[in-house]
Amino acid sequence: MLLGALLALVACGALAAVLARRMGWVAAIALAGLLWSLVVIGLVTLIPAEGAPGIVYAEGRLETCGEIGGPAPEGFWIFTSGQRLLNTVLFIPAGVLLVVAAARWRWWAIVTVPVGLGLLATYSAGIEYTQLAVARIDRACDLTDVVDNVTGAAIGVLIGIPAALLLRPWRPRR
Repeated sequence: MLLGALLALVACGALAAVLARRMGWVAAIALAGLLWSLVVIGLVTLIPAEGAPGIVYAEGRLETCGEIGGPAPEGFWIFTSGQRLLNTVLFIPAGVLLVVAAARWRWWAIVTVPVGLGLLATYSAGIEYTQLAVARIDRACDLTDVVDNVTGAAIGVLIGIPAALLLRPWRPRR
């Protein structure tokens, strides 16, 4: 997992260097960082934590995702569970970087940020579906994770707005 994240960081760093000539360093780093954060999210959520369990027989495979509120019966927005907090925090950088990258084109950001937030939600749902469909990775599909992930992305978007105003990625490149 760590090796994958490191290799992705090197590749995204090279991408940022190439993009910087066209869009400036701030937007290039934000765009490459967004891509890297998506790769890291995929690695963290889809690689088995303790190694693959081997064969998962049809009788032992889950047929549906867990219900909303599954791992944290006390309800949403209360982060008493370490896993729930991790699910939320994992998506915050993607939300921040989405806004900073989209702010490169100020007026398009009004459209691209909400669409990007929707795509982050879709990415989260896709991860949960993959966890359900590929039982061999020994991960549990849970709808609460999608809510926590989208909450993290939304928090990131809210943090990204003042970050974009501070970093001003729309400035002419030098």
